[in-house]
Amino acid sequence: MVVSSYLLGFTPAAWAADRTPLNHVKHSSKIHSAPLARQKSSSKTTSKTPTTSSQPEVISVSRHRMTPAARAEARLASIPGATSVIDAQKVLKGRNFTNADALSFQPGVFAQSSGGGDGLRISIRGSGIATGTNYFRSGLLMMFDGLPVTTPAGTPYELFEPLGLRYTEVLRGANAFDYGGMQLGGALNYVSMTGYDAQRYQARIEAGSFGYVKEQLSSGGVFGKFDYYISATNSYRGGYQNNTEASSFGLNTNFGYRFNDRISTRAFFRYRQTNNGYPGYLTRDQILSNPKQAQSPYYEWGSHRTQPGTKYYGSMTTIRIDDHSKIEFGGNYQDAPIDIQQTASSQIWGYKTIAGVLNYDRHDVLAGHKSDTQFGILSYSDIEAWQRNRIRASSVFGGLENGTLLRNVKYGGTENYFHLRNNTEVAHNLWLTAAGALAFIKRTSDVTYPNHDYLHTGSVNFIPRGGFRYIPDEHVEIYGNVSRSLQPPNDWNYNYAGSYYNAASYPLQAAAGENSTSGRLRNQTATTFEIGTTGHYFHNKWSVSYYHSSVHNELLTVMTPESLAAGTSIYGNASATMHQGVEASLETELLKWAGNTLSLRQAYTYQDFRYKHDSVFGHNRLPGIPEHFYQGEVHLDMRNGFYASFNAQVSSKVGASYDMTYFAPSYHIYNANIGYSWPKKHREIFISFNNLANTHYAAIVVPGYQAAGKQLSVMQPGDGFGVFVGASLGFD
Repeated sequence: MVVSSYLLGFTPAAWAADRTPLNHVKHSSKIHSAPLARQKSSSKTTSKTPTTSSQPEVISVSRHRMTPAARAEARLASIPGATSVIDAQKVLKGRNFTNADALSFQPGVFAQSSGGGDGLRISIRGSGIATGTNYFRSGLLMMFDGLPVTTPAGTPYELFEPLGLRYTEVLRGANAFDYGGMQLGGALNYVSMTGYDAQRYQARIEAGSFGYVKEQLSSGGVFGKFDYYISATNSYRGGYQNNTEASSFGLNTNFGYRFNDRISTRAFFRYRQTNNGYPGYLTRDQILSNPKQAQSPYYEWGSHRTQPGTKYYGSMTTIRIDDHSKIEFGGNYQDAPIDIQQTASSQIWGYKTIAGVLNYDRHDVLAGHKSDTQFGILSYSDIEAWQRNRIRASSVFGGLENGTLLRNVKYGGTENYFHLRNNTEVAHNLWLTAAGALAFIKRTSDVTYPNHDYLHTGSVNFIPRGGFRYIPDEHVEIYGNVSRSLQPPNDWNYNYAGSYYNAASYPLQAAAGENSTSGRLRNQTATTFEIGTTGHYFHNKWSVSYYHSSVHNELLTVMTPESLAAGTSIYGNASATMHQGVEASLETELLKWAGNTLSLRQAYTYQDFRYKHDSVFGHNRLPGIPEHFYQGEVHLDMRNGFYASFNAQVSSKVGASYDMTYFAPSYHIYNANIGYSWPKKHREIFISFNNLANTHYAAIVVPGYQAAGKQLSVMQPGDGFGVFVGASLGFD
């Protein structure tokens, strides 16, 4: 039992070139279009969104008249696997406080927030299954506008403000290959608003229960070949649970320039500072009886986590070489300081990283068969990465002065991915995909105080992929793929896999409970096969996927009594595990009359993650995530601008310990939303009612090791009943 021993010891501008030529995009149910018909794209446009190329198109509606989200759906439709696109215009019809709001109704995506802060628990196909909130996200490639935000440390979460986005691409599992996403969970690509999408002036405000208020001011426009978008957000929340006061301020800006019909570039800048109170974790009975309480002693300590000012600089340039090929390249720089004042000792982190992407796409006709090829490079690396632990509760350390240095660690990491993919139509409406990637991974972890311990590791990995997609008629598509995935440990994971200082090993006895060495961790790998279908027929639009992953050296985390005292988790590689699941969505037009529509949308996720033959836990399921998760919504849209919806979120019980003897209870959450959008005007108001039954439930579960009949403090509650109102006012 490996885990036992370890645990115990895309360019955003509307005119930017797409990744795959539209004239070779499959007919997807994601776009309600007429039967495919080849037509030349026009060099003229009736909107402020210019055309992207002179390549022939297959969609009967002129491309410049499609929304940016629809164009993204068309592009992702060439992938033989499960993908989806979240149109921000639909999300903005209700509260947009956290990314959990923005990522709802996505099959296969489990996204939950707790405490009212920015911390997000997100897992796709079991990625980051045991990682709680207020940590860098693991198991996913997360991007802004095709540029990686993910670093060797994982993904800092504070920059992901849901306002100021045009749409979000969700690429589950190995279907993120074209972006260089090789991790088990796949990728999320957040695409920014640009001057081509935005209103000249726009103001939005949301307010409601738990002292919540959020404001946004934004502006965007086009001046000849230049466009810009600027968004400023500010938020505050007193908190549903004690000691969960949260505040944030952020900027999201980008500036684009179109040199000519073939060359365009865009520069990005993001800034965000956050402060989130930390209530600790509760037991099951504490949540059911009084979820507003904070765990002692975090309330007494005034525990909190601050991101004092994270900065992101990026750029992306696209060059369309000719009508059949293009190249895009870009890079970014991030500076993410972190100040964690949660336990008796503080953790001050500093992360400065760089990243780059290069992609070359071309279309050919080989022996009469259409063929699309892409070569890409994805690279990101630490420039400076360190962590310092200092005393902040002197009484716990025998009266030693607050601020006394306990530990200093330096981290380092680099990831380089070289990927090549080809799609060829071998027969009418039958496309085969062949792909492969080389990954070069390096990690270092260096404890420099109070003793010295240095770890250096590296690996070279090959990641193959093959798939097909077949379109038997205009209403149905069938796809499948077999792919490898690779997930290296985050650079700081190595230190938290090592041993601890004990009282006898350090003269001052102050560092007892701190990590003293770096442990050995192996890359997590998996082989996944997936089969599924998308389609639309008789007012129904569906997507269903089944996947099965055989996982080796799965990276898991656990809270043991020793690590809980230190306020952290232990990292380790598990024995062989298996992930399988079903991801299904269905959108149904129930009734349509006189321009009014009554519709139903549903998303269901089945997740079966378990050990294969572990020496301690046998065939136990992996804890931390529900086996069944369902979201459904009835939505009414009136031609006069009025809209209303009622939705439900249903979760089965969640294992809260690896011995699977302790569970967070199942729950049903009901919400309602009513709003009015002025026809042909950029004005909107809404009122949202969340958790109508005031259900007490655990939104977040970070499992403990073995419960052995005891209730572990490993759960964080979701919000109780709340009322929120919002208004948006815009002018062109």
